Amino acid sequence: MIKGVGIDSIEVERVKKIVAKGDSFAEKVLTPKEFAQYQKMKGKRKVEYLGGRFSLKESFSKAMGTGLGKYVGFQDVETLWDDLGHPVMTSTKFDGNIFPSITHDNHEIITFVVLEEK
Repeated sequence: MIKGVGIDSIEVERVKKIVAKGDSFAEKVLTPKEFAQYQKMKGKRKVEYLGGRFSLKESFSKAMGTGLGKYVGFQDVETLWDDLGHPVMTSTKFDGNIFPSITHDNHEIITFVVLEEK
């Protein structure tokens, strides 16, 4: 049974400005494993990764019906890749199946998350 659906978007230009300021935002938003991946990236890929992970966390919190903040925090949601390069999302706040999707172009990063109860 579907518990929730969340969608979010963020402008690439906004993320570029954040990345240019240093790692403080990334350290706040990304889990240690996500941050380790982020540190290996450069340029456009780094922007896409940070923006994508931020947006996925927003989408997840919307699917939960809470938004980011008191119940769901940045460190409660993690998205890594499987062996085929697909995003795999886990959370300490949800025990069911999580289906994330992410797309981006030169202007926008868009994410979508579906939560399914077990």
